[in-house]
Formats: sequence, structure tokens, C-alpha cells
Amino acid sequence: MFPVSVTGTPPATEHDVGLSNGTHWSVPEETPIAFVFGGTNYAVMLATPADLTDFAVGFSLTEGIIDTPEDVIALDIHHLAQGGDLRLRLNERCQQRLDLRQRRRTLPGNAGCGLCGIENAEEFFQPLKPVSATLVQLKEAAVERAFNELPAHQPLNAATRTVHAAAWADLEGNILLAREDVGRHNALDKLLGSLALQKANFSSGFVVMSSRCSYEIVQKAARVGITAIACLSAPTAFAIRKAREAKIAIHVRHGSEAANIS
Repeated sequence: MFPVSVTGTPPATEHDVGLSNGTHWSVPEETPIAFVFGGTNYAVMLATPADLTDFAVGFSLTEGIIDTPEDVIALDIHHLAQGGDLRLRLNERCQQRLDLRQRRRTLPGNAGCGLCGIENAEEFFQPLKPVSATLVQLKEAAVERAFNELPAHQPLNAATRTVHAAAWADLEGNILLAREDVGRHNALDKLLGSLALQKANFSSGFVVMSSRCSYEIVQKAARVGITAIACLSAPTAFAIRKAREAKIAIHVRHGSEAANIS
């Protein structure tokens, strides 16, 4: 594990607000988090300011900046008056890769989604490498168990009712780990970062999302070798095509209906 330093005071992840009817409501925090690699700004994400080490690693992995957490030399987390910085030092190989990419980016330093800063639309359709030789078939009972267990792993959502979760379940549907964030992509990055730091086997379970399975979710999963995703609400047609391309199984629970899609 690389050294991590923290400066400044971490902000609260939720706040109590008074409503016009005299009642109080807990709402989540959302703050800009900047990713800085080797002193160069790469992206700014609006996120819940929690599990930032996991976020730093997961985002770096799913962006293809690093291959493993061992590529990170050090992480400095700076909590500022408005937002925060995640300042990462990388090994020479990854820094050179990043420098080349930065020279090609048309929108350096900006990122609100998985497409910001790409050079042209063709990159959007670049094939995803298959994560396995055969498609995983999730058991209905395992998926049902995972969705039933998910609320118990969402403390921030229990307080605010407004944040997403990404969880990791074993093949029997037992949830082993979960991360929350106002953004579903951020929640997944935090989960994948934590799993990578624990050297988890990405083929030994499946991801459980409290949200729709978007193209970005599939892309992030494919980049680390996730073989199956269970999600609430139907994915887009493009997400399904990309999942089939990557040989990632998608199980959807939509209201009272459930089905394997890919």
C-alpha cells in the first residue's frame, strides 16, 4: 500500500436542513474533487467526500491511467475550502502514458462523464476487450439475495434517500463490500478501488448497482475484469451491446420483473 497523507479538515458527508413546514431533512454533500497526476490537473468530479483513497485508485484504474494500485507511489488528499484535491504520484511508466494522453486530449482537466476529453467520436466505439471466454450465468436466488441485502449496506442513503450504491457480492449473493456516492459512476469507482487495494479476484463475484446500468458502468467494469453486473432498472441498448462485446453478464431487476439480458 502506498503512503497516504491528508491535509485540511474532511467535510461532512451529510447535512441537516430545515424545511418550510418546520421539519428537518438530511441531505448528502456534493463537492468538486480534482484528480491531479504528477502535478497536472486531469479531471474534476462532483462527488460525496468519503472513501477518497478508494476513489483515487478506482478512478485511476477505470480511466486506464494505472494498471494496479502498485503503480501509485503516493497519494496526497487535500481538503480545501471549496472541494478537494487528490494528488497522485505515479511510477514513470504510467506517468509517461498519462503525459501522452494529455497531449491528445481536447478538453484537458475536464470530466463530468466517461467521454469528456476524448479526441474524436471513434473512441466512443472502440471495442471492449472480453473479460472472460464464456458468459457468467448469475443464479436468480443469488441476485435476489444481493438486492435484499443491499439496503443494510447503505447508511448514507438510509439517512438521505438520495445517493447511489455499488456493492460487491459473492456468487451466492452475499454482499461483502459497498460504497456510496451521489454519482453512480463514483460509487462504482470507489468500490473497484477498494477491491483492487484488497487484491480481490474480480471473477469471484458480481457488482450490484442501485441504479441503471449505463454504458459508463459497463466500460468501467470491463477495464478491471468484472464479469457480471446486477442492476436496478433497464440499461440502454448501447450498454447492452457493449456488455455483450465485453462478455459481461447483466442481470436487471425492473420493478417486479427480473431477467438476464446479455
